[in-house]
Amino acid sequence: MRKGRYVFLIFLFFAVLVTATVLAFLYSEFGRPPDVKAGSYLDIDLSGSFPEYSAPDFLTGFFFGRPLSVHDIWENLRKAAVDSRIRRVLLRLGPLACDWAKVSEVRDAIQEFRASGKEVIAYIEEAPEFDKEYYLATACDRIVLHPLGWLGINGIGGWTPFLKGGLDELGIEAQFEHVEEFKTAYNMFTERGFTDAHRLMIEAIYEDIFSEYVREVAAARGKSEDEIRAAIDRGLYQGEQALDAGLVDGLLYEDELGKLLQEKDRKLRRTSISEYLRISPASLGLESGPKVAVIYASGPIVGGESPFGTIGARTLSRAIRKAREDRSVAAIVLRVDSPGGSAVASDVIWRETVLAKKEKPMVVSMSDLAGSGGYWISMAAHRIVAHPQTLTGSIGVLGGKFSLAGLYEKLGITAERVAFGQRADFFSTFRPFSPEERRLLKEQILWTYEKFLSKAAEGRDLTREDVDKAGRGRVWTGRQAKEIGLIDELGGLDKALDLAKGLAGIAAEEKVRLVVWPKKTTRFGIFSGRLEVGARRPFSSEWPALLRTLETLQKENPWAVMPFWLPTD
Repeated sequence: MRKGRYVFLIFLFFAVLVTATVLAFLYSEFGRPPDVKAGSYLDIDLSGSFPEYSAPDFLTGFFFGRPLSVHDIWENLRKAAVDSRIRRVLLRLGPLACDWAKVSEVRDAIQEFRASGKEVIAYIEEAPEFDKEYYLATACDRIVLHPLGWLGINGIGGWTPFLKGGLDELGIEAQFEHVEEFKTAYNMFTERGFTDAHRLMIEAIYEDIFSEYVREVAAARGKSEDEIRAAIDRGLYQGEQALDAGLVDGLLYEDELGKLLQEKDRKLRRTSISEYLRISPASLGLESGPKVAVIYASGPIVGGESPFGTIGARTLSRAIRKAREDRSVAAIVLRVDSPGGSAVASDVIWRETVLAKKEKPMVVSMSDLAGSGGYWISMAAHRIVAHPQTLTGSIGVLGGKFSLAGLYEKLGITAERVAFGQRADFFSTFRPFSPEERRLLKEQILWTYEKFLSKAAEGRDLTREDVDKAGRGRVWTGRQAKEIGLIDELGGLDKALDLAKGLAGIAAEEKVRLVVWPKKTTRFGIFSGRLEVGARRPFSSEWPALLRTLETLQKENPWAVMPFWLPTD
């Protein structure tokens, strides 16, 4: 009896604790108005996971936290630029888990904010490998480093692993057909080193991104490109070395930053980004005028609804269709950050973009990745905008499987075949493809590739031959893609919105109201599984969901996917 009473008391204690925590969170998020006082600076701590868009999801945000996204930074710098209470921005920079185009988007947003006459200060404590982040910091008025902080700007590149030798030892054979020589997504499993086409493509991409990096940093720091290249070749700087090299503007401990964060001898008040996120753009006069839908499409492309971290064709198509059918929406901007995926799922989304294009302006804004399937869902738009560092194109198709027959034999695993239909075990791991089956698979992939070419040619107003020359699986940077007609303009989300306004007949100076998808997940959506594109299920384990995603991609042949990429610094 006494034991049962103790269990009850423990349960009651934790129930009260959880209830109090939830109530405190609800009050802080919804009950207490955001407190932004006149004479403030906006404090942004930017490091770690940096997604394109974090779907507003109360339960997920409460239990797992919601990382700052590119959209968050973009929107809140827009707000701060017109908010008379915000006088400066302090950007605390740490290592970012993203590629160059996302950094470029934020860099553009910082420069746009500075055009308001307000200052941005970048503060770095320690950054041993920091090229992307330093590129971002150079958009600020001043860069401040901790007195003992390391600054590593050592260039971009890395090592590409090739696993074929190890797989051969294990008895695993990667059997993939692809179109064509630049479609290298599975080369790490099928080759022992770079093919000529693979090396040509990788070197061209890295060289273009590196040149953009050097050019922009040199302009920002008032140095020649040769001086910046020499600084990068040296690689590592610490404290006074970085200051003497002209890479930073000051060395300060955090408690000394107050000297920079004051105005007319009056110390500015701190406003955290988490607090400022709660300020409505409408309260600052930014949400008026005609509506423009901004739809985020992030992750691999799969059929059906959107499982963890993916673009479900049905989910994204529903969002585009809602924007198309909403008469109050004047134009649609589709923000794409995807390496591709299922060719069929990509075509489902493509069809919805074609229908939308017939009724209202459709503009695509490309982030880090918009290749293969990511390009497929973009190519029907009226205009395509990409950053110079965006990886796009990859017009090609692949399909195949891993044969584990040799591994099973080594492990003593046996199996017996029972099949009705000659190809019933076509994708079985217990046997390799026959020569006839590989020929059949190649035929299917070539057929899909021809569809890809014809639709890209129609959408981009190019000939089939022009697209094939730019295709064959090759990945291009945004700058290279513009030169060959795969995209229209270089820029970010602001550029895409300007183009959408122009196509919709909205005056350049007129403000618009942004309607952003995905929207907040409803209670019904949580329990029914019907989520808006990009939303995440609360309480779910990410690893099982990720494995289900990989399983889905494995089942969907052929694929329109980009190659594997190493971090670029």
